[in-house]
Amino acid sequence: MKIAVDAMGGDNAPEVVVKGVQAARDKWPDLEFMLFGDLAKVKPLITDETRIELVQADSEILNEDEPVKAVRQKKDSSMVMAAQAVKSGAAEALFSLGNTGALLATGIFVIGRIKGIERPALMPTLPTVNPEHVVNLLDAGANAESKPSYLEQWALMGTIYARDIRNIANPRVALLNNGTEFDKGDSLHKEVYQRLQANDAINFVGNIEAGSLLLDQADVIVTDGFTGNAVLKATEGMSGLLLKQIKQALLNNGLGVKLGAALIKPALGDIKNRFSTSGNGGAVLLGVNAPVIKTHGGSHEAAVVSTIGQIREMLAKKTIHQVIDYLKENPIK
Repeated sequence: MKIAVDAMGGDNAPEVVVKGVQAARDKWPDLEFMLFGDLAKVKPLITDETRIELVQADSEILNEDEPVKAVRQKKDSSMVMAAQAVKSGAAEALFSLGNTGALLATGIFVIGRIKGIERPALMPTLPTVNPEHVVNLLDAGANAESKPSYLEQWALMGTIYARDIRNIANPRVALLNNGTEFDKGDSLHKEVYQRLQANDAINFVGNIEAGSLLLDQADVIVTDGFTGNAVLKATEGMSGLLLKQIKQALLNNGLGVKLGAALIKPALGDIKNRFSTSGNGGAVLLGVNAPVIKTHGGSHEAAVVSTIGQIREMLAKKTIHQVIDYLKENPIK
């Protein structure tokens, strides 16, 4: 299994990317890598080139670049060249920590959409109140506007992913809405509710409100991309704010409180780790012809290794091929 890696993407590239790739290579003997980037910066970081192919890329897509324009104009960039390797069959999956919008555009315009999928969706994995369970949310921002058929297709892809990668026999699928009653929401959500309820391939458990997003009431939650992106950022922002406020309260209130803080520090560390980008893997662009996965630009080595493990699972279980095969037999329009 060969993964094409954008070595120049992310806040700490290429150091973090190269360290993570080498650690993943040592952990999983069945993986090979193609690293695309400025070899003057990348090659000195490589301690062992076993199962790592280095490819020179003369430019990189920056966070401030306009995504579609950058993909079209920077064909010699590390991200676009990595995607071209996947399209040509030289590699089987694309991994980047870089510009999210550009990676979405690269997946759609270079690797291409699965036939029968009208719009790909961005799907992160989020922690829940149950330490043993996570939840997948899609779409988290690939599409500003959506149609009912999009959400039904996303629910199907999320189901296949949760079954194969998370080993859930019959994943619970919920629709993010402004109430739990069946008749809640605008015309889009009302029609999506009926579609999901009528689709025998989807274990639809009804509407779910944003306040219940992380309460382990569903394994897959579908929503339009505008709402999903807003909810995701609000959830991430609130979790970060709460941890910061707890830390300040414990450190700024006298010796007794500080001693108490020392006692509960391990528990707070566990909570922080559960909500970090390291353990839950990256966000998958579902709906394109190969695994395309993005992890947070500020991630460290452990997050890179975790995400590569996620890609390995998708390749081993042929998750994308299962979506393709299902839609051949059961088109959704």
